[in-house]
Amino acid sequence: MPWVDGVEHRFVEARGIRFHVAGAGEGPPLLFLHGFPQHWYAWRHLVPLLADRYRLVMPDMRGAGWSDAPYRGYGTRDRSADMLALMDALGLDRVGLVGHEWGAWAGFRACLDAPDRFTRFLALNIVHPWPDQRATRRNAWRMWHTALWEYPLLGGAILRYWPGFTRYHLRRGVDDPACWRASELEEFVESVRSRAHAHAGRALHWQYVLRDIPALATGRFRRERLAVPATVLLGAGDFAFVPEMLAGGAGHADDLDSRVVPGGHYLADERPELVAATIRELFPAPETVVQSRPFAEAGPDRAPTPARART
Repeated sequence: MPWVDGVEHRFVEARGIRFHVAGAGEGPPLLFLHGFPQHWYAWRHLVPLLADRYRLVMPDMRGAGWSDAPYRGYGTRDRSADMLALMDALGLDRVGLVGHEWGAWAGFRACLDAPDRFTRFLALNIVHPWPDQRATRRNAWRMWHTALWEYPLLGGAILRYWPGFTRYHLRRGVDDPACWRASELEEFVESVRSRAHAHAGRALHWQYVLRDIPALATGRFRRERLAVPATVLLGAGDFAFVPEMLAGGAGHADDLDSRVVPGGHYLADERPELVAATIRELFPAPETVVQSRPFAEAGPDRAPTPARART
């Protein structure tokens, strides 16, 4: 388990899954949903920048980090339902939501399904559910790397036995690869190499191919409207998404804006100060110094220093 000063850990049951949840700080709650191939540690740089004014709730999603990795349930609706159920288990009625990449994609689904549960949504390095179709077709090649992860048998084998490709993906996802510490890079590379986690990573991408791409191609999302105020933060150097894909979303939302900022695909890793400043702008909160931590009153499932191995 990577160590971050001020962070505590616990395990919480929701929808039959044992979720690992990292937490820090006190104040208005913010729920953070990581992308791939990451887990709660993706937010490590934001903890010292935000824990003085927010309660940071950073779960490992299904199949990632120290949460359970069942065989099924990696579609967007399931992952969204996981997080809503986890909020119930943690006693969180309403939160600010921050998501990155696949976590942000599930975040859009959660905001569409349960808008009363979220004050606002910040989505990092993802497109909204109403991308410009022509721009999307022109830029579909940018997702070439997912073809090596998504197919049955092949995807799991690559994640398990070709760690160099995962490492390459993370390094190309930032403008300056030197921003990665070697230990951070290897933490994420190794986190998807077990049989269960490699299957989860493969299934996550395959479910997007089977369900979400057809929904996007046929315009199925156009029947839905986003009521939660939302902001998309896209790195100018993002290898997967480009600004022209974000055109047209405002017509399907009450309050949706998009911002292009310096950086690549892993903004929270590469530009944490920028992300933290955006969070402070979008989610107003009193500036206070925290004296206690969010899980201090946790019950028997509290795990301050879990050493549970990935299986």
